[in-house]
Amino acid sequence: MSNKHPSDIPPRGETKSSRGQTVLRAILAVGGGLVLVVLGSLLVDFGLAPSWLTGATRDQSEAETAAAQSGGDGKQAALFQPPAESTIPDDDFGKSVRRGMAIFNDTGTNAHDFVGNDLSCSNCHLDAGRQAYSAPMWAAYPVYPKYRGKNKMVNTMEDRIKGCFTYSMNAQGSPSGGPPPYGSDVYRDLQAYFFWMSKGLPTGEKPEGAGFGKIDKPAQDPSRQRGEEVFAENCAVCHGADGQGQKDINGKVVFPPLWGPHSFNWGAGMHKVDAAAAFIKHNMPLSEPNKLSVQEAWDVAAFVDSHPRPNDPRQIGNVTVKDAFDKWHHKHQGYYGKEVDGELMGPGYPSGDQASVPAQNENSGG
Repeated sequence: MSNKHPSDIPPRGETKSSRGQTVLRAILAVGGGLVLVVLGSLLVDFGLAPSWLTGATRDQSEAETAAAQSGGDGKQAALFQPPAESTIPDDDFGKSVRRGMAIFNDTGTNAHDFVGNDLSCSNCHLDAGRQAYSAPMWAAYPVYPKYRGKNKMVNTMEDRIKGCFTYSMNAQGSPSGGPPPYGSDVYRDLQAYFFWMSKGLPTGEKPEGAGFGKIDKPAQDPSRQRGEEVFAENCAVCHGADGQGQKDINGKVVFPPLWGPHSFNWGAGMHKVDAAAAFIKHNMPLSEPNKLSVQEAWDVAAFVDSHPRPNDPRQIGNVTVKDAFDKWHHKHQGYYGKEVDGELMGPGYPSGDQASVPAQNENSGG
């Protein structure tokens, strides 16, 4: 009979050698854990850890994303950074700012009566109007009122927003048949949002990051044939092979249509190839801005803009496509008034599909 305590007797089949291995595994496990802790600390310190891990706010993530899009050259970091959403005041003004932000991000829901397509303001002004070189609203607000050649008049910010509803949102096809009337709460709340976002910027000066930025001229004339290939490889996964965008199972637009009866009309600035090329170069594909070459950006812009879309709202009464081309489009880089594969670009769609009640005496630009 042994005098050893039961705990001193190794389990059947376990030798001293195997017990040594068990101890070694324990040491390695502890050591590995320490390594992971150290690596995790480094990831957090260098801002490489995901926000769900660090608990960083949305505002922090947005700022980091904007900085990352600069390509690391510090240029973007030097651009104006709009205030964090968390700083919207908790008062009546703040409520107006939040209503404006909601309209901006989901225009079809929150300004339903004045939207005649499937777009929202944030489809062209990315990141809720915060992203540089995506026509950020913090850069636009300080430069109004100003003279615009499009309508040859001094425009207030309210005029400018009305123009966006008229052209980019194709308000003529909306339930109300036109953009919000002057003095509408829609304008007030949107302007409150823009005003709050531009806090700290001097008035009357165009800040760096405004508009869609500059793009070099292409080495070759833009080709919609080459653009079709670029679109298939880089754009169709979100916007669909037919360019009609995508909706979720509830019918909510996830990616906007780029042409067709539910997209912006021929009067919108985005129908011009040069404007679309600059936007595409600096912002698309959505997660990989500046991925496309200058030539590819021009080519895919030509392809997108060579498709039918709702008519120019100024083309009313007896104004023909040729009349409208001669008066408003002859200086544009676009396909309005031209034939593409035997089809004239510009007449729009039947009244049941698009703008059926053109705005009368429309004089705002968009």
